[in-house]
Amino acid sequence: MPSPGAGDRAGAGKILVGTASWTNRSLLDSGWYPDDASTPAERLAYYASRFPIVEVDATYYHPPAQRTVEIWRDRTPDGFVFNVKAFALLTNHPTRPQSLYKDLREKLGTPKRNLYLRDVGPEITEEVWQRFLSALSPLQEAGKLGAILFQFPPWFPIGKAGRSYILECARRCRPMRVCVEFRNHTWMDEKNRARTLDFLASHDIPYVCVDMPQGHPSSIPPILAVTSGLAVIRLHGHSGRWTSGNIEERFAYLYSEAELRRWAARIEQLAEDARTTNVIFNNCCADNSQRNAERFAALVCHRDASGVEHGSD
Repeated sequence: MPSPGAGDRAGAGKILVGTASWTNRSLLDSGWYPDDASTPAERLAYYASRFPIVEVDATYYHPPAQRTVEIWRDRTPDGFVFNVKAFALLTNHPTRPQSLYKDLREKLGTPKRNLYLRDVGPEITEEVWQRFLSALSPLQEAGKLGAILFQFPPWFPIGKAGRSYILECARRCRPMRVCVEFRNHTWMDEKNRARTLDFLASHDIPYVCVDMPQGHPSSIPPILAVTSGLAVIRLHGHSGRWTSGNIEERFAYLYSEAELRRWAARIEQLAEDARTTNVIFNNCCADNSQRNAERFAALVCHRDASGVEHGSD
């Protein structure tokens, strides 16, 4: 059975708690997996026995093969949920040519070091969209696809072009659901915050609420808002090395008990306005995210309607 956080709670929507990735090297080296979970199949099965949801980060770097997605589907129990990060090229991030499908890469000849949609042309763009979404169909058909996460870069500011592209992404993905995370402050500054949330709500697109280091060009304030039946929260931590090129340094943060309790109270209140709330810990250094997610799940599952905590460790 999935760990606490998978079930419905009286008076509120369902809260699913999990982590971003289950295969990163520092996690494998941390000792979180037992010795008898030594293969990819065993590790995914063990993860799915502890959590009801996972975010797939690898799809940002390389679009998945459909056979890989079928394996994810087949190695997890009914009701398990995958949120899938959109391929970098589709979110206007720089994309290494080696990440493209081989035949499409060959069509480009000798491309630049990094590619953007403007570099590949409409024909290849259409192919990438079609193949990426087709590969996810086994999860969608099995009811195991939660949402496709579109995390837009710092150079994606608020404006007509940005809103149009978000709607294009949502349209292309239907009936799959998308959710949107910003890394440009203009979307969520005091001047534009209400307009951004109204825009997403009017199109039934979930806003991804974030907790992240502040004071950087990519910083988004920790605003909680429901703009659809699905609410998504991603907790990135507060590493002092947020701008580091080393992923482990960037996410080397362990939430304290006091922080987890504050977030539990806030997210439980948010969940009152959503049918389902996904809480993803992305402080993926060693087993930080797993430890925090397990404790957080216990906190949100051991409160009654009065908000009094019961049975916590």
